[in-house]
Amino acid sequence: MTSQASRQNPRSAGKWVGGIVFTFFIAMLGALLAKIPGLHHAGQLACAIIIAIIYRQFFGYPEVLRSGITFSSQKLLRLAIILYGLKLNIDTVFHDGLGLLLRDAVVILFAISVMIWLGKVFKADKHISLLLGVGTGVCGAAAIAAVAPIIKTKDEDTAISVGIIALMGTVFAIGYTLIEPFLPLTPTDYGIWSGISLHELAHVAIAAEPAGEDALAIALLAKLGRVFLLVPLCFILIYIMKFKNKSEQTQNKVAFPWFLLGFILMSLFGSYVLGNTVPISENTMEGISAATTWILTAAMVGLGLNVSLKDLRSKALKPLLAISITSLLLSVAAYFII
Repeated sequence: MTSQASRQNPRSAGKWVGGIVFTFFIAMLGALLAKIPGLHHAGQLACAIIIAIIYRQFFGYPEVLRSGITFSSQKLLRLAIILYGLKLNIDTVFHDGLGLLLRDAVVILFAISVMIWLGKVFKADKHISLLLGVGTGVCGAAAIAAVAPIIKTKDEDTAISVGIIALMGTVFAIGYTLIEPFLPLTPTDYGIWSGISLHELAHVAIAAEPAGEDALAIALLAKLGRVFLLVPLCFILIYIMKFKNKSEQTQNKVAFPWFLLGFILMSLFGSYVLGNTVPISENTMEGISAATTWILTAAMVGLGLNVSLKDLRSKALKPLLAISITSLLLSVAAYFII
């Protein structure tokens, strides 16, 4: 019995490691694909998810590697969210971005409310609608990844939501750059508009960079305010889920997302310790940022491998229509509150 268990454990460990390596391998393919002209706007994350979904359709789910893939889609996902906290400089938000926080809060409330309402109108999946509302209002894939465990979303629904948000954000970011020369806005106003209305941090950078350094700086600051508001939003959703379970007299417990505390601690550490008490070079910070992207990409590959195209056809079209309208309305509304 003991000898048999000892033979099985190395095999299990090998499958676990193999599954993790497999997700990083597809993440690497996604990074290479994203370097192709025309696809670089979509980004490494979206390209990797596309590859993972295509792999699943042609070769099926790699069951032998399930333990490692699951580890990537769950544990590494939470690690990426924690590390993502280093991107949020709380000190900058408090000192320079307080005036933008109110507009950021309005944007988040608007995006979630409209997306949920349109989801009901089009009879779209309610979990995907909520995830897309949060992703549109806050910070794209990172926000979706943070909220998904709280509302207990299926892995395939999370992956579908991330894919849609990447597509929509890319389309709108490119659209912003095309119409920017014709808008009666100063670079600062254009930067604020981009920062409070576009989906991902990368999308904000793509849209604001052509307008100059001032536009890019204020755009990123406005976007950081939305990232900052992810924390209170998650706690609000925790309370809503607990109240919902209690009113429905269900026994489902809402697990506290401890990774959010890690996100907060990393934000505080990056804002007040790194560069002050603990010196750190710009190259090191860029390395940490790149590692965060790779970890998040590998996690999303794990989610993408759970997507069935049959479900994608039946689940994605209605949310895609709803988020298209929501994003357009958000852009128009944000334009008039800058």
